[in-house]
Amino acid sequence: MLRNLLTRLDRGLTRFEDWSLVAVVLVALFTGLINIILRKTTSISLYWSDEVVRKAVFFCTYVGCSAAVRQRSLIRIDALPQILPVTRRFFNLVNHLAVLLFSGLLTWLGLGLTRAVYADSFARTATLQLPEWWFYAVLPLVGLTMTLRTLILLVEDLLPQPVKEEAADGNQ
Repeated sequence: MLRNLLTRLDRGLTRFEDWSLVAVVLVALFTGLINIILRKTTSISLYWSDEVVRKAVFFCTYVGCSAAVRQRSLIRIDALPQILPVTRRFFNLVNHLAVLLFSGLLTWLGLGLTRAVYADSFARTATLQLPEWWFYAVLPLVGLTMTLRTLILLVEDLLPQPVKEEAADGNQ
């Protein structure tokens, strides 16, 4: 039951990460491309395109952290466990705890920053005049997704994998 719940949570987070990254990258790509085409072919320039691309990079960086946890692609201690395989489980646990600490701090500090910026009615982006707290809200959101992802990995690493039983006739 726990594995089923974690699998569904993992799939939902994966869909959110993948599709939001695709959408944000496409918006940044097309905004930058249209601005370049307009600037080179006419005298028109989209003064706000740099801001859109900058905010997209910000979003992709943080959401990419959560995706990196999913892929087990974060920086980790891996030389010693390769030399001494008996230490692999210990260092995996150390890595997971370090990510949990980082994601907890990201959530806590991100919430504080989001609240502070939300309270400042003048905190708006330079050209589009969007509320800055929208972008700061990414920090606690990513902190929570990193925490959930790390907890899923901890359960995978600590609980034994269920053994798949073969059918009686040998077919699967």
